[in-house]
Amino acid sequence: MKLLRSLHGTLALTLCGVLAAVLTLLVCPAPAQAAQTTINNADPSVIRVGSTYISAESSGGGIAVREAASTDALGAATAQRVWSDTAGRGEVWAPEIVVDSGRYYIYFSAGTGSAHRMYVISSATANSGYGAETELALPDDKWAIDGNLFTFNGQRWFVWSGWDGDTNVEQNLYIARMSSPTTPTGARYIISQPRESWERVVGNPYINEAPAAIKDPNGQLHIVYSANGSWSDQYCMADLRLRSGGDPTYVWDWYKSNGCLFGSNAATMMAGWDPTINVNGPGSHSFVLLNGDINTSPPAGPTFPMMYTAVPKGTTYSWANRYWFTGTFCWWGNTTYTRANVPGATSDTGWSLKFFE
Repeated sequence: MKLLRSLHGTLALTLCGVLAAVLTLLVCPAPAQAAQTTINNADPSVIRVGSTYISAESSGGGIAVREAASTDALGAATAQRVWSDTAGRGEVWAPEIVVDSGRYYIYFSAGTGSAHRMYVISSATANSGYGAETELALPDDKWAIDGNLFTFNGQRWFVWSGWDGDTNVEQNLYIARMSSPTTPTGARYIISQPRESWERVVGNPYINEAPAAIKDPNGQLHIVYSANGSWSDQYCMADLRLRSGGDPTYVWDWYKSNGCLFGSNAATMMAGWDPTINVNGPGSHSFVLLNGDINTSPPAGPTFPMMYTAVPKGTTYSWANRYWFTGTFCWWGNTTYTRANVPGATSDTGWSLKFFE
C-alpha cells in the first residue's frame, strides 16, 4: 500500500516518529494491504455492529444485505435479498444502511430519469423483516440520490445529492433536519456545488454526490463526497469541513478541500496528495463505523477501515468493471482549505483525511 501523501527524505523519517500533538501534523502508520473484493458493484455501504460487518447493495431491482466477520470476507458472504421493487419504481441506487435507536434503516434512491426520489425501509434485524418502502418527503420534492442519515450535536440530519430544479444541469449537496429517522423537517439547504475547476473536468452534468458524514478529533463535522462523473476515471473524493462552531445549514460555514483527496489523476489532486497507484476512479465510499454512527468516528493516530468503488488499473474503465475495494483512512492535521470571492474567512485550518488504497 502506498501513502497517498508523500513526505520526502530524512524529514519523513523524523516526522514519523513525532507525535501529532507536537507538530500539529498527523503522520499515519502504514496500514495493511487493501484488496479488491469479489463484489462487482458500485456504492458500498458498510457498518460494524458488534463484531459483525454488515453491508447493503443494490441487486437486480432490489436490495441485498451481507454479513461477515471482516470487510474482506463480505465478498464471500451470502447476499440476502431484503427488499424488491414490487411497485416498479425503477432504478434502485446506492442503498445506505445505518442503525438508529437499535433499529436498522436502509435509505436508497429509486426511479427513472427525473423521477428519482429517496426511500427508506426498516427492520429490527439486519438481513430480514423489512417492510414496504416509504418515500422521504424531502423539502422541495426534487430529484434526489445518495441520501445518508447521521446525528450531529444531538440533531438528526439527512444529506443527499440532488438537483436545484427539474433538469439535469448539476448535482449539488443538500442537507435537512430530521425529526425522526423517516421524517424530514424544515427546509433543504445547499452546502456544495461543483464549481471548482478540479471538479468540473467531466461534466454533463457536473456532480457532487455520494456524501458521507464523519466527525474529526476536534468534533468538527466533515462531509466527504465524490466529484466528476462516475462514468469517467476522473471520479474522485473530496472533503467539506464545517468550521468550528459552524452552522451545518449555512453554506459559507463549509470549507472545501482544494482538490481531490483520493483520486487517480494528478492534475486534480490537492497539493501534497498523490494519485492512486492500483485503481482508477475511486469514489462513492463508506466509512466503516460502529452502527454507522459518526459519533463513533475514529481518533487521531490509527488507520481505520473504509470501502470504496473503483476500477482496477489495466482494466477498461466502465461502470460494468467497478468493484468494491477495502481500504483505510486516517486523520491528517493542520490542513488549510482556502477559498476566494465568498462571504466569511478565506481560509480555515483543521483536520483533513488521508486515504490508502
